[in-house]
Amino acid sequence: MTPAFGPRPPFARRPWSWSRPCCGIAVDLGSARTRAWLSGRRTIIDVPTVTFQGAASAYPIQRGCIVDTPGTARMLHRMLGHRLPRCGRPVIILTTPVLGGVAYRTEARAAVEILRPRTVLTVPTARAAAVSVDADLIRPLLVVDLGAHLTEVTLLADGAVVDARHTALGTIDLDRLTPAARIADAAVAMVTTMLEEDPGAQVSDALRRGALLVGGGALRPDITYRLARRLDTPVRPVPAPHTAAVRGAARLLQAVHTHPSAAAGGDVTRMRQGPV
Repeated sequence: MTPAFGPRPPFARRPWSWSRPCCGIAVDLGSARTRAWLSGRRTIIDVPTVTFQGAASAYPIQRGCIVDTPGTARMLHRMLGHRLPRCGRPVIILTTPVLGGVAYRTEARAAVEILRPRTVLTVPTARAAAVSVDADLIRPLLVVDLGAHLTEVTLLADGAVVDARHTALGTIDLDRLTPAARIADAAVAMVTTMLEEDPGAQVSDALRRGALLVGGGALRPDITYRLARRLDTPVRPVPAPHTAAVRGAARLLQAVHTHPSAAAGGDVTRMRQGPV
């Protein structure tokens, strides 16, 4: 006869008490660099997005797509495995490319399982970056992410993604044949298309407010000046734009503790952030 009570399976998850402190990890998986923040730490962990098999190195994330899920998992374990909190399994907030879709989130969740999380939540990178500077998310906001491998333009309104475009072009491509102007012009072209297809004038409202610039390319005046001139609007690089997404995700960890119901949906897109 099978006993009514036996040993718990090794990977079974115990009910979480939201009255106790939340062990959290914010992760921003980038094509060039991966950044993470652990609750209780003051610094951001920042490593190249690279994995190793013997003497060979490989890049498991390319142009915003996870092309090697086991390799991504090995990189995360090397980066964070020895730093995992001892107070229990962590809640992980994971930034995701706005246009990554279900396929990206599925692969990313599979990769972070190596950290044995209690819960994995996702947030669009553009929203996380906006949260990092306490941007007003009720009004339309245009976020331009000038990354190493991708350039993304996202329209946020009422905290949700209304429209988004991207191109497989980033700062890593800059050389004599690909000047910085090409990235700025690509971003302008995406905004122009959004304007033409915007029946509610939200893009126009966002442009009057000014564009928020994030990603490492926001540190390049040759890109930002051309963007401001061609869009005819103020452009505002956020402080430390290359780490804005992971800092915003770290802020949302507080909201996860305050709003436990968000854990069930696996998404923090519409959560209100709490103070940090």
